[in-house]
Amino acid sequence: MAAKKASIVTAEVPGPKSVELGKLKDKYVSKAISIGQPVYIDKASGSLFYDVDGNTFIDMGSGIGVTNVGHAPKEVVAAVKKQAEKFMHTCFMVTPYEGYVRLAEKLAQVAPHPGLSKSAIFNSGAEAVENSVKISRHFTKRPAAFSFVHAFHGRTMLAMALTSKEMPYKAGFGPLPETYKVDFAYCYRCPLNMTYPGCGVACADKIDETWSKPEFQGRVACLVGEPIAGEGGFIVPPKEFYAKITKICKKHGALYVDDEIQTGAGRTGKMWCIQHWSGVEPDILVSGKGIGGGFPISACTGRPEIMDDTQAGGLGGTFGGNPVGCAAALAQFEIIEKSLKNVPKVNAYLTKRLNEMQQKFQVIGDVRGMGAMMAIELVSDRKAKTPAAKEAKATKAAAFKRGMVLLTCGTYDNVIRMHPSMIMPDEILEQAMDILEESLGEATKG
Repeated sequence: MAAKKASIVTAEVPGPKSVELGKLKDKYVSKAISIGQPVYIDKASGSLFYDVDGNTFIDMGSGIGVTNVGHAPKEVVAAVKKQAEKFMHTCFMVTPYEGYVRLAEKLAQVAPHPGLSKSAIFNSGAEAVENSVKISRHFTKRPAAFSFVHAFHGRTMLAMALTSKEMPYKAGFGPLPETYKVDFAYCYRCPLNMTYPGCGVACADKIDETWSKPEFQGRVACLVGEPIAGEGGFIVPPKEFYAKITKICKKHGALYVDDEIQTGAGRTGKMWCIQHWSGVEPDILVSGKGIGGGFPISACTGRPEIMDDTQAGGLGGTFGGNPVGCAAALAQFEIIEKSLKNVPKVNAYLTKRLNEMQQKFQVIGDVRGMGAMMAIELVSDRKAKTPAAKEAKATKAAAFKRGMVLLTCGTYDNVIRMHPSMIMPDEILEQAMDILEESLGEATKG
């Protein structure tokens, strides 16, 4: 019978079968594909991984924010089986099918405002980001794009250009398309050395000032922004930030592209994170990850006049809106809508435990996040805020030995991020926080 909580049964982790598979990986898989935790998964269910050696791990990464309502929900599995038995591919651009249209309809129904009513469906988040900029450039007749310092938008050429972190994502892959970085509202490490709320969110005003320089006038098609900077460290901006940003975009005749790939699909307690803040109306919303529940599917959803501006055939792709992926997404959305009410409970428990750990461990400089998307930033000196990347890595390793898969992130590699299922059972969430507390103690002893 499968374990219902984390359980390590091998003498060492990874176990012998995972070690053997690791050797095959080293022989046949490019070394450019890195591995976070070297255990090979045989099965996943709910909030747990079961590896090939019989170990059970708590999944606090959700496939980097993909399995928002846990692994293999029965409704999604049933929808996938039903569609796979009918057909798995035709290419919507050749012979269309209902699932694509129904998913586009659903995306319009759950959009953060009624103006976002037309979609184009793709495979990955990076592909959707790439297409959002293509659409923006075509609509505005401008060549460039702004994105934020600390941003991550993907690994394809244009998405990589929008991404902030050089190593490992951009190093050696240039030259890149024309994009420019502006400062994000990283209050814990304010780029202007100011303090919120007294600052008046001056970082947004600084973007307006930058945009007003002659070299940017009439050149920037869009600003692409994550509501919460994900890979950059789960950085949550002040509530006024994006309302100011969208006004600045309008002032300069550019579009605001809301990248909800990691923050959307219910992850923060609303369908889209941007809905937490008033006065924000994106021109294009980019979704992916959690909308498919494990299937590679993504979308750009925007205003009709923007989405219809591109010439017929200008958008698409062989597998874009794959019928099985569309079926999975439609089933996933139903579960997400029913699960939103559970997110505040998950958040309250995580926040309580993480704040208690901050009181106990000086290494925790900041606790932040929203909904089922929480993080701790580790520092070796709270006053100087010196990034503690070594301690973050050691904490992740200690948690792994105890049966929990954690992810790190952040521009300085010093943030531990938590992506639990929106409906993670109480007893698993409690065990996860116990393991984290023990692991922090081990990683920082002495």
